[in-house]
Amino acid sequence: MDSVEQAAGEKRVRAVLFEPLLRLGLGRPSTVTKAAFDDMIADVCGKLAYMSALNLGALADEIAAHPGGPQKDRLWTGTQILDKACEIEPPEDSGSPLLRAVFANGIGQEALRDGWAPELRFWLKQNRRWPNAFVANQLREQARDNQRRLTVIEENIAAGRNVPDADLAFRQRRRAAMGKCETIAQLARAGDGA
Repeated sequence: MDSVEQAAGEKRVRAVLFEPLLRLGLGRPSTVTKAAFDDMIADVCGKLAYMSALNLGALADEIAAHPGGPQKDRLWTGTQILDKACEIEPPEDSGSPLLRAVFANGIGQEALRDGWAPELRFWLKQNRRWPNAFVANQLREQARDNQRRLTVIEENIAAGRNVPDADLAFRQRRRAAMGKCETIAQLARAGDGA
């Protein structure tokens, strides 16, 4: 997303999400100071600039139907808004600083080299936190069956054997997932060099 798209997206978030909710009378969350409220809105606008107007409207509807605070008259906190937004419309893989950082790091490079990057990417999208050694070991284990299956498919193709459509589709999905992970790593390297 370039700077023009980002600015347009931020404006869309403000117009479709925040302005209607504030017009309804929802106040700032009680855990957020007056000074930090505008910063919270600006941060959320920046992070949700990728969202479509339709999905922002759905998010606004959900917040309006389930406002925060003891009297149900408060806007949600930024974290709550971002969590729900990810359920409605997850961000592009390449847009997440966490994904880029992990794939630029040793653990991401190992995952790419050893073929368990798709499992790592999926885990990161679900959990949105840095993976520790225990998680990495679990992901390596989970990837073994997928790696074995892909190896068998590749061997069957190389030997000219008949390969079922389901296996060909699996191979295509696995390759696409690895390609996304490699793109994320490249974007991270390009971002570091900028």
